[in-house]
Amino acid sequence: MQLGIGVASLFLLVVTALPLSHHPHWLVRSADFPRLQFASLALALWLVAAVALPFDYAWHWLVLANATVCLCWQLCWILPYTPLWRKEVLASSTQEHAAQITILTCNVLTSNRNVEALLSLVARHEPDVLVTLESDQWWQDRLDALERTMPHSIKCPLDNLYGMHVYSRLPLDEPTIEFLVEDDVPSMHALLSMRSGASVRMHFLHPAPPSPTENEHSSERDAELLVVAKSVAGCADPVIVTGDLNDVAWSSTTRMFRKISGLLDPRVGRGMFNTFHAGIPLLRWPLDHVFHSAHFRLAKIDRLPSIGSDHFPLLARLSLQRESVDEQDSIAMDAAARDRADAIVREQGVAVRDVPAPGD
Repeated sequence: MQLGIGVASLFLLVVTALPLSHHPHWLVRSADFPRLQFASLALALWLVAAVALPFDYAWHWLVLANATVCLCWQLCWILPYTPLWRKEVLASSTQEHAAQITILTCNVLTSNRNVEALLSLVARHEPDVLVTLESDQWWQDRLDALERTMPHSIKCPLDNLYGMHVYSRLPLDEPTIEFLVEDDVPSMHALLSMRSGASVRMHFLHPAPPSPTENEHSSERDAELLVVAKSVAGCADPVIVTGDLNDVAWSSTTRMFRKISGLLDPRVGRGMFNTFHAGIPLLRWPLDHVFHSAHFRLAKIDRLPSIGSDHFPLLARLSLQRESVDEQDSIAMDAAARDRADAIVREQGVAVRDVPAPGD
């Protein structure tokens, strides 16, 4: 028992400390993901050590102190994504249809063939914009049935797990497909015209994750997220960035993205809305995102039922205000975040001018 507690305590210390190094290797970056699970482990370890270890045991207080520090540190990252935190995005005060945009983001999983489940969700929720990730030609052939009601589209069917499609009820002007960092990983960009006549700058992303089967380092993913953040920073027009970002809401990279872009996260103060892994309840975290400028308030955000993919679909309904909402503040920028972001982007040889800026 004492040996097991000691091993668990050492493991907890290592996985808690790893992300502090900011090293891009996938083993280090993967420790950003299961912070809720690590917090649960720290709490369980504290309780077991308090009950099972004798008070005269040499390591008793050290184990308890380690579990306490690790628990507090993990909670610092995940508590903002619970109802205990102040909401970053205010609730919408209007139901005006023309001022709202509903976005359904779904990583369909290329090998998944349950297209009817997704079409059923589209019929039920009637999103203005459907974004699919990992969609290949097979998926495109079947999703094209949506064009009767969603006639505007951007299509990039690929069989490498990075295909992407956008179907929209609302006009998409200046649609562009770009390969910002990697030659086989696309992103999509367009200017969406709302029913009210307002224009929204849209960016749809699905960067490759750091993993033993993808990229050994997170540098490519981080560079794509951060160069898009830099491109929308200070934009006076409404902006939405959505997709499967292959990064959790509470990671240091996502925090940098929010600091630099100034975009808001409607999850803050509401919940985690964990979208991955749909098939493993004990290993879930938020990988699919909708970030937006302070021009919007939130009417609804919801994780929808499984369609057979390893991701749950994410539905968000945003209400465009007549002007930016001053009470909604993103994370404050700091020099360290700016310098680190500049270094990551420069290392990957991508520049802000490479990111389409529809509407400019």
